[in-house]
Amino acid sequence: MKDKEIIIAIDGHSSTGKSTVAKQLAKALQYIYVDTGAMYRAVTLYAMRKGYVDEFNFNQEKLENDLSLVSIKFELNKENGLAEAVLNGENVEREIRTLAVSKHVSKIAAVSLVRKKLVEQQHQMGKDKGIVMDGRDIGTVVFPNAELKLFMTATAKDRAERRFLELKDRGEDVTYEDVLKNVVNRDHIDSTRKDSPLRKAGDAIKIDNSNLSLEQQFEQILQLAKTTIRNS
Repeated sequence: MKDKEIIIAIDGHSSTGKSTVAKQLAKALQYIYVDTGAMYRAVTLYAMRKGYVDEFNFNQEKLENDLSLVSIKFELNKENGLAEAVLNGENVEREIRTLAVSKHVSKIAAVSLVRKKLVEQQHQMGKDKGIVMDGRDIGTVVFPNAELKLFMTATAKDRAERRFLELKDRGEDVTYEDVLKNVVNRDHIDSTRKDSPLRKAGDAIKIDNSNLSLEQQFEQILQLAKTTIRNS
């Protein structure tokens, strides 16, 4: 008899490894993984390409008028077994992970109409359960009744160091100082925006991974998931 399937909501600050552990968890449980951060990054990339957002300006009205033209899907990469973001038919997985996109994504995510459009899509993705979804407001807004909610955090310094090494590995020309500034700035915007600010749900389990290895973190979260599934 198959175990009852649940919804696992993983929220937390930027660069805490939410996506990494969510992918691992989905694979281990044979659940569907949805990276909501990738959805907001894809909208950000669209806005950047259209010239609606840059370092000095943000034309929110033009972006809102274009939202019906923005299609975001996930397609399985058969080589690595991971779901990758597709924007209007184009695989943009690599491009949305750049620091250039990171600099603007919190501004885009703060737009109520953007959030409304993407949350509607996320609700549809989770209607049959058996899903692991990570983001900023999954346990508080998207799936407030999720059976397991996690809130991941770490010091800004630790997160910036991880992100810096990740970007360098991809060949990006970045400095640690720029990455740290971006992490701190995103924390501020995410936590103070009017629509669905980043906050820990009252029944979420806090995971501070400042001093945890990826293996330790995964094992801890996997055991929490198995216990929750068993008790559901």
